[in-house]
Amino acid sequence: MGSPVFFRDTRLGRWGQPFTLWKFKTMRDERDSFGQFLSDRERLTPIGRLLRSTSLDELPQFWNVLRGDMSMVGPRPLLPQYLPLYSDEQKRRHDVFPGITGWAQVNGRNALTWTRKFELDVWYVDHWNLLLDLRILFMTAKCVVLRTGISHGDEATMPFFLGETNSSVMCDAADSPDASSVSAK
Repeated sequence: MGSPVFFRDTRLGRWGQPFTLWKFKTMRDERDSFGQFLSDRERLTPIGRLLRSTSLDELPQFWNVLRGDMSMVGPRPLLPQYLPLYSDEQKRRHDVFPGITGWAQVNGRNALTWTRKFELDVWYVDHWNLLLDLRILFMTAKCVVLRTGISHGDEATMPFFLGETNSSVMCDAADSPDASSVSAK
């Protein structure tokens, strides 16, 4: 994949504050004749696919946890350009530290729609407690072993969030369990 080994990107943390997120690099930097990046599917390497399917690409985020940018559990940190597209309710996901794993990740991950992810993130904010975090960590281990919800349909990665009115891409119902029926108790 070439150097550097790490991928760094600006993401939003608690209260919407930007920080540098660390991951292992999983894609090549290949561009078309116009200088635009090729699709994620074309740039994803075989080793990158393995790292993503096992979630090993996320390991460098332990550095973010040690630095105090992230927590082990919380809503996944997203791109800064999404912030103006959030509804007021969706912005509440920034009331807690972002996490390496979260309620949306153990209830469908990238197989979910953006709308459903945000609903689960806000549910987590409203119901946070230590037992819930421990449950999410346990459920994360199961999801990693089973490699569930890694991609969104035929996409290599999650499509860009375009705002509430444009985020109606639906996922296969078999890939998105109804987390509202799952109790944190």
